[in-house]
Amino acid sequence: MAMEFLNHCLLGTRVFRKERKHIMQKNQSLHCGFIEGPEGYPSSGFDLDEHDRAYMATCRVVVSSCIFGGSDYLRRPTKSKIGSYSKKNVCFIMFLDELTLTTLSSEGHIPDENGSVGLWRIVVVKNLPYKDMRRAGKVPKLLAHRLFPSALYSIWLDSKLRLNADPMLIIEYFLWRKKAEYAISVHYDRTCVWEEVLQNKRLNKYNHTAIDEQFYFYQSDGLVKFNASGQDPVLPSYVPEGSFIVRAHTPMSNLFSCLWFNEVNRFTSRDQLSFTYTYLKLRRMNTGRYFQLNMFKDCERRAVAKLFHHRTNGITDPPPTNLHTYKNHSSMSS
Repeated sequence: MAMEFLNHCLLGTRVFRKERKHIMQKNQSLHCGFIEGPEGYPSSGFDLDEHDRAYMATCRVVVSSCIFGGSDYLRRPTKSKIGSYSKKNVCFIMFLDELTLTTLSSEGHIPDENGSVGLWRIVVVKNLPYKDMRRAGKVPKLLAHRLFPSALYSIWLDSKLRLNADPMLIIEYFLWRKKAEYAISVHYDRTCVWEEVLQNKRLNKYNHTAIDEQFYFYQSDGLVKFNASGQDPVLPSYVPEGSFIVRAHTPMSNLFSCLWFNEVNRFTSRDQLSFTYTYLKLRRMNTGRYFQLNMFKDCERRAVAKLFHHRTNGITDPPPTNLHTYKNHSSMSS
């Protein structure tokens, strides 16, 4: 393995000519997220205890969430809503860093002898790959198929949500009933990436220059405004409410998740800005393989997960240092 690749352990920092090939859904090796280099090389981050990794490898259905940097409270799933089958067969995994574990323990959320707090099994992550805690949280959010290699289905909850429905019923409703392999809700207020960009800048959610770099690149590669009145719109909205995701771990679902993660790594951590660009690019370059995406109404999300305010607000970070390397690259439009 080349030293250059080991020095850039994330696919999002690789050159565009290789990424164009990787966006195709065909038999190939696709480096997605983090790699494990030869013995003696430094870790690429997101280090897990071997006992936790062994347990996670047994999971077939997963509910997961994370809290990094002590940024939120621990919200336990409503036990009365979870059926006996799910309590026995579904893995409920909460990823924490050591700071958050200390904070939550001081608040009375102390893991028992099995490492659990209520239904959550606590998995401590060391050596987080990013200083920005929001960006670090995209690893478990978007790379569940890497963290749970045997899983058939996974449900992601942001830490601001409390699960109020049985996981198997959620999978049945959002995936099986709709014949979908990936389900995410539309945003409750915005439908166009142009609106999302303005809102992120208005609220100072991220460095404005970094947002502009990302947005201009997407426009140069074919992203257009959402048009609800157009014939047979590709999506019901171009802006998702990304706090709740239901996935079947199919090849197309895994590929989409890898590509979305690469955008979050390459540009800003605001994943709502890159969702539609990633979906449209995947669809455009895989015309013979339809990606079964279910974008459902936000009221349906609120029916199964209760929303709370974060413990802290206003977390920001500087623009990625590698942004300038992409300014002079040509468009990848097919």
